[in-house]
Amino acid sequence: MTAAAIFVIFPLCMAIAAFTDMLSMTIPNRVSVILGLSFLVVAPLAGMGLIEIGWHLAAGAIVLAAGFALFALNIMGGGDAKVLAASALWYGYNSDLVLYLGTVGVLGGFLALIVLALRANQNTLLALPVPIPMHFFKDRVGIPYGMAIGLAAFLTYPDTDIVARAMESLH
Repeated sequence: MTAAAIFVIFPLCMAIAAFTDMLSMTIPNRVSVILGLSFLVVAPLAGMGLIEIGWHLAAGAIVLAAGFALFALNIMGGGDAKVLAASALWYGYNSDLVLYLGTVGVLGGFLALIVLALRANQNTLLALPVPIPMHFFKDRVGIPYGMAIGLAAFLTYPDTDIVARAMESLH
């Protein structure tokens, strides 16, 4: 049961965050709340001790502080900062988190370039029968970094300690 929760909750929440951000430029607060609360339930069931859980909470707090600093500088949206911090709980304070955040940064940069290219070619793209959300063409609207956060999660989550614990429990 714990393994199933580890395999389903995090990826599902990250997929929801990515798709809702892509479609509406918002990430529902409930996604971050579910990520945070479910980690607190799953972590002890996965065999994490209090100290280890504390390090995971520290990782989430540090990422939240950095995310809100970026939000204050108008570099990142509030939903992005919250979901990034909630997802950091699942990685912990270790090299997995560094890889995840680095992947978010790289993918976020590529996403920004893609959005800028879309905006530069909006007249051509709007004439095509391709369904692209209109907010991608608005200069004053930010970039849906939730897409980069979600994709980075899918690329890095399988190598995390919590997934390794779930895999071990299946044997």
